[in-house]
Amino acid sequence: MIDLAQPYFTGMPHYPLHAPYLYSMSKKHGEHVNPGGSSSAAEAIALSTHVGTHIDALSHFSCNGKLHGGESPEGLQSYAGGMERFSVDTIQPIFRRGVLLDIARLMGMDVLPVDFEITPRQLDVASEGIAIQAGDVELLRTGWSRYWDDPRKFISQVHSPGPGLDGARWLSARGI
Repeated sequence: MIDLAQPYFTGMPHYPLHAPYLYSMSKKHGEHVNPGGSSSAAEAIALSTHVGTHIDALSHFSCNGKLHGGESPEGLQSYAGGMERFSVDTIQPIFRRGVLLDIARLMGMDVLPVDFEITPRQLDVASEGIAIQAGDVELLRTGWSRYWDDPRKFISQVHSPGPGLDGARWLSARGI
């Protein structure tokens, strides 16, 4: 098993339109001492759903006013209840074969440039000799995670290297 999560910390990268990760100790030991001398500490955490390592649900985006499968979001969403369909809680745990395609190494770089678009040709070369199977999880190494501790660089105006539309179609055609 490979844990792909990045550590959470105050000031960590987050999408600019979403609330950041906030952490604070709200009660220190000794601020309130119970009879017998015991005390407790408490913390408070606040964050949006687009902070840290996460997976987007099918309901996260719409295109031309339609959700995944062409369904209208009208009547399926509320501030108090969230999304009624295609929400992240409907995604089963992902335990699959992972295949690493090291695009940065293929290009002779430690880190791909911010505007680097991964193409089908690069995916073909990186996967040469690997039997990619439908249901595999493709891990595309760009080197970009090394900037996690530098939120300004990591976010880079919400740009980072990754597959373009043709690269995404390459992956999709293989049932990734």
